[in-house]
Amino acid sequence: MGLPLPLPAFASQLAEAAGRLPQPVRAILWMLVACLLFAILNAFIREASRAMHPFQAVFFRNLFGLLFMLPWIRTAGLESLNRHRIRLYLGRTAVGLLSMFAWFWALKLLPFAEAIALSFASPLFATLLAALFLGEQVRIRRWTAILVGFAGVLVILRPGADAFSVGALFALASAALGACGIIFTKQLVRSESTTAVVTIMVLIQTPMALIPALFVWEWPAASLWPMLLTMGLAGSLGHMSFVRALRLAEASSLMPYDYARLVFAAIIGWLFFAEVPDNWTWVGSAIIAAAAVYIARREVKLKAMPAAALASALPDEPPAIVTKTEPAA
Repeated sequence: MGLPLPLPAFASQLAEAAGRLPQPVRAILWMLVACLLFAILNAFIREASRAMHPFQAVFFRNLFGLLFMLPWIRTAGLESLNRHRIRLYLGRTAVGLLSMFAWFWALKLLPFAEAIALSFASPLFATLLAALFLGEQVRIRRWTAILVGFAGVLVILRPGADAFSVGALFALASAALGACGIIFTKQLVRSESTTAVVTIMVLIQTPMALIPALFVWEWPAASLWPMLLTMGLAGSLGHMSFVRALRLAEASSLMPYDYARLVFAAIIGWLFFAEVPDNWTWVGSAIIAAAAVYIARREVKLKAMPAAALASALPDEPPAIVTKTEPAA
């Protein structure tokens, strides 16, 4: 029997074999890799937030994430930046940071899988906010899906039960703020490239995260530095894997696989934190996932239909509930 292949040769052959897979299969695999990396990232975030103040953990997550993304940022450049949209960039970064602060606290206080499950409420908040502030049409079927999704949140939280906690409020606040970030992003991509949006966010977010961290600053113990580095690496690799998946398939077709994060989170929680999600967490997560996937599929289907066909396809739906409020400049 011959010697095993050296690691570079094995990686090369693995990449070559993956390249022969059908494109949709490769997209799904990249999405699953991203989900696994994000679950690992959240596990390290939880440990870091318990070992230091979450404000500091947020700063180091951004700092090392920025360091690992520097080669990509250098390649992307800033040529496409529209400086007249800087207020939107600052708004997007501010709500993103607030969402991150709330998320780090949620991971610190909640069972691991439960925190991940509650984060899935973000698409529900995003659909609601898009109707209220961007004037996007949301008809009765999607309003119903939103209500069903929030019912799933209540199944997880069980108001009045011991499971309802401050950590759950932080998780929902993070999801709602993340949805606000999606609204800002939707406005930005009307005039900015995706590359510019991601690049500017990373560059602004790190110094902004430093400000609150300075008020609680303590130098991390030497044993924490490998964990902080791994947070940055896992976040950057997860982002790159997600982008690769989006290059190979539509976001709506990949969305159902995003819920693999809960499976990975349950496995990590069981292996490393001795936590097992209760049945209510699984049931509530399934309800939220079904509602969010339905909303995404419905939006794609409606956008693909011409106006005449759309009118005839929706005889049972009243006019969309929208507001006349103009989006912020």
